Amino acid sequence: MNAPMPKSLGVIDGVVIAASSTAATTSIAIGTGVLAATVGRQVPILLVLAFLPMIGIAGAYARLNRSEPDCGAGYTWVGRTLGPWLGFLAGWIPVAGTVIFLAYTTAICGSLLIQTAGKVGLHGLDPDSTAQCTLVGLVVLVAVTWTAIRGVAHAVTFQKYLLIFEYAVLIVFCGWGMIVGDQPFSLSWLNTFAFDSLSGLAQGLVLAVFFYWGWDSAFNVTEETRNPEDASRGGFIALFTMLGLFVLGSIAFQRVLPTEELAENGAQGLSYFAAKLVGEPWASVPLLALMFSAIASVQSGVIPTARLTLAMSRDKTLGPFWARLSKRGAPAAGTVVIAVIAGFVALLEFAIPTLNQAILAAVNTIGLLVAVYYGLTAIASAVRFRGLLRTNPTEGLRAVVIPLLSGTALLALGIYLALYYATLSDSFAISVENGWFNLAAPALIVLLGIGAAAMAKWRRRSPYFARVEETV
Repeated sequence: MNAPMPKSLGVIDGVVIAASSTAATTSIAIGTGVLAATVGRQVPILLVLAFLPMIGIAGAYARLNRSEPDCGAGYTWVGRTLGPWLGFLAGWIPVAGTVIFLAYTTAICGSLLIQTAGKVGLHGLDPDSTAQCTLVGLVVLVAVTWTAIRGVAHAVTFQKYLLIFEYAVLIVFCGWGMIVGDQPFSLSWLNTFAFDSLSGLAQGLVLAVFFYWGWDSAFNVTEETRNPEDASRGGFIALFTMLGLFVLGSIAFQRVLPTEELAENGAQGLSYFAAKLVGEPWASVPLLALMFSAIASVQSGVIPTARLTLAMSRDKTLGPFWARLSKRGAPAAGTVVIAVIAGFVALLEFAIPTLNQAILAAVNTIGLLVAVYYGLTAIASAVRFRGLLRTNPTEGLRAVVIPLLSGTALLALGIYLALYYATLSDSFAISVENGWFNLAAPALIVLLGIGAAAMAKWRRRSPYFARVEETV
């Protein structure tokens, strides 16, 4: 049923969707250890450096959204400006990246439920076993998918309460950690020249870009907002909020934990931090906040992706199935299929024995993919509004120069890291330390995207390709 999508969302709803998709608590709790294993004590300054291109890219999204509000976001804008092949990849890549994100976050939800069960005396499952955590997490995936298909307004209401609780807990515990931590603070944590190697810095930046990924989800629901500007405001507010939380969290973790303990605990990092900081029973409160964050991020991952596939289906670059709307105006069929695919990918992670390794593999893949489609969207903004350099140089600086520098920097970063992975190992092995393994998933996703674009152009004869080619 092709009912119209209801315009029921405001700026606060956009902030909630963007913040839930970014999942600050989950990123801090699990990703800080991953970053520490890569760049040591330079995690705080790394997160600041990764934020800089995000601002330029957010500005590009905001300007493009004012020019052409569309739930396809980068897929639509890049396609009309840089051409349909790159445009299709700008849609295909975030869909694939979100599926991988949902797969590994499903396992994280399972791990958190197992850890919580252990707190109340129910032992028997291993919170670092990929297989066990995934099977438990699939129950969560089913539950949040059900809430998502009821409509985005219902999902946002549910997420508001989760965000309030988890942010309050995060701020209190991290603030306390900064005050009483026994690891001495050092200004070298904020030194941009203290990184050990260029390859470590590049890998760390890609991982840090993943930290911020998700703020653009507000633009995928722009057709359901009362004012397209609300999507831009929501994205910006969420992005600056994430910067504050990430810097606070990374410094707090390093005030309480040495680098070795940060890197070793992975998926149980926040629990370990809280237990060392305050002990039980209060150490269980951050675990509960982390579980809420993971659940909200799974739900927020499903919602914008279903809107993106809806936009692609309207252009016949994907099949008509993805454009079916429920009576509530939500793309319910697409939401269910995305969850099913994510569940299948989660089962494939059984090949990686520990959850820590599965997380690192997924984050490496998503970080490379995010760098590509963010970079393409920023460059599309620079190309589309390049005339402002002549008519209004000040606006041209914001609309052309800054997005161009931000997008080019991310693409160059992704290319450098891909080349580094390609030369890191002599043979393929299923290990997060193997360069070819880290490169395999992003390369496969791009190749599949090119194949899907070819099918859309020559088999479905999508008007997206003909129309965009005429526009360019």
